[in-house]
Amino acid sequence: MKLDMLVFAAHADDAEIGMGGTIAKHVQAGFKAGIIDLTRAEMSSNGDVDTRLREAGAASETLGLAVRDNLGLPDRRLAAVPEMIDRMVAAIRTYRPRLVFAPYGIDRHPDHVACSKMAEEAVFSAKLRRYMPEMPAWNVDQLIFYFINDAHVPQLLVDISDTQEIKMEALKAYRSQFMPAGDRADWVETPLTAAYLEAVVARDRLLGQPKRLAYAEGFIPKGPMTVDRF
Repeated sequence: MKLDMLVFAAHADDAEIGMGGTIAKHVQAGFKAGIIDLTRAEMSSNGDVDTRLREAGAASETLGLAVRDNLGLPDRRLAAVPEMIDRMVAAIRTYRPRLVFAPYGIDRHPDHVACSKMAEEAVFSAKLRRYMPEMPAWNVDQLIFYFINDAHVPQLLVDISDTQEIKMEALKAYRSQFMPAGDRADWVETPLTAAYLEAVVARDRLLGQPKRLAYAEGFIPKGPMTVDRF
């Protein structure tokens, strides 16, 4: 399957936080989008692997993804080492996306930072015909970074006013991460349970304000982007 956009995320819910509205907007326009989660988030304070996989499946259905895959790399052990980069290169060459998205390289979570660097290396290596020559090389048109936890000055805005509700519905599928679990003994408070979804909405609203958009998501492309006309 050839995708229009392929999103790399360290954990299930990262892509939805940073660009769920953009994904839904493009799916509604007829484009094919996919997410590759690098880990099963086995080190998360709340939830477990099976729960997160079920939640990711529900979120994927809400967004209308063409594909979602999980590479099963070790949570909190992500690194730009050949054996991990090669798995990402194989994903790029399998789905042949026009655009690849990855977390921005400045973020409070080290795995998001690592995923950013790994995606940058994988996009570069995927185009080299002598790198993993058993698979045809693939040249991505553009690598674009999205924001997860922290706010940064974007170089590109996408109006998600019409798809903000879809984004939030997808995020609410991750009940184990964002919803307080009452008196459950295996539940602990984390930054994600402290009104995190409300903060996501506020950030999307704030990003839209300079262009008088109800909601927007911000991005930073790697290198210049080309347009046919203004």
